[in-house]
Amino acid sequence: MAVLVVNAGSSSVKVAAFAPDLTQIAAARVTEIGGAARLEGAGGAAPIAAPDYTAAMAAVLAELDRAGVALSRVTVAAHRVVHGGPDLAAPCLLTPDTLARIDAAVPLAPLHNPPALLAIRALAALVPDLPQTASFDTAFHATMPDVARRYALPERAEALGIRRYGFHGISYAALVARLPALTGAPLPARLLAFHMGNGVSACAIREGRSVATTMGYSPLDGLTMGTRAGGIDGNAVLRLAEEFGIDGARQILNRESGLLGLGGASDMRALHAAGTERSRFAVGHFIYWATRHAGSLIAAMGGLDAVAFTGGIGENDPVVRAGIVDGLSFTGAALDPVANAAHATRLHAPRSDVAIWTVPAAEEAQIARDALALLAGG
Repeated sequence: MAVLVVNAGSSSVKVAAFAPDLTQIAAARVTEIGGAARLEGAGGAAPIAAPDYTAAMAAVLAELDRAGVALSRVTVAAHRVVHGGPDLAAPCLLTPDTLARIDAAVPLAPLHNPPALLAIRALAALVPDLPQTASFDTAFHATMPDVARRYALPERAEALGIRRYGFHGISYAALVARLPALTGAPLPARLLAFHMGNGVSACAIREGRSVATTMGYSPLDGLTMGTRAGGIDGNAVLRLAEEFGIDGARQILNRESGLLGLGGASDMRALHAAGTERSRFAVGHFIYWATRHAGSLIAAMGGLDAVAFTGGIGENDPVVRAGIVDGLSFTGAALDPVANAAHATRLHAPRSDVAIWTVPAAEEAQIARDALALLAGG
């Protein structure tokens, strides 16, 4: 028995196969679909003909078969879908109705939902009887109260679907599911979680449920990110659009800002290595805004019991972790510097009033977990 987890991008599709115990057993992907496509798998990488997602998916399935994961072993295909819109607030089986709802959310995620739909339809054409499910990056935040979710806009604007959705929800769901096993203790009642990679967000998790998050209508809002600006005044956005046009403003805000715009590199490791005044400012900006937003999230939870870091930066950057925890010292949080330098699971010092953890990201395993629960009727 195997679960296929599918992650489709604008010109790529990646598939990983998981056993029922959520152990990954194989993976393959095709890049540059419609162009100079390449298949990557256990046997290395090679050019292939993949003019569309159906051809790419067929190639991936054949590669998995060579790796020992035959289609006869596969019980379900589970897809990562970035945006579920206002209606799809939990993992679901894919039906004509749910596909129509994902399609209706395309204006909310025009770069992400269309390739997911292409991959879903390609797999349906290749294996018509295979059940398919979807997990949504927005779903975890559906538990936010209306006062946290709604912008102070008139109804005619809200009717366009403009509200705070939040993202990285699959990562936060995985963190909530895995943290008790990692710590040997119940889930903290008031948990501040940071997902820090090229995209960066933080989430206030009260009793296992999202009550506030930093990303909003899109993944642009909130903390300083690799190439995204994070929070910025709406009138400043309008000024950029006046000067550079809408497409130019979109490019600046999403592709040229954040750590790249401030420090000249989007990779935190490159900024540390550069050691320039500019790169140090970018790192400091990242830490400052993560800490400042954290204060707001702590207020939304009514206090703080634990902090958890996940994602590439969250799991691997002791400087960033130390800077954020130092900024939260008013809560009684204190790092063990030796544990922090060693990237240990437990990071808090014995005197700390707040538990501090690193949690390896496990989004694909969470998607597989969601699919198995759906098949079991859970």
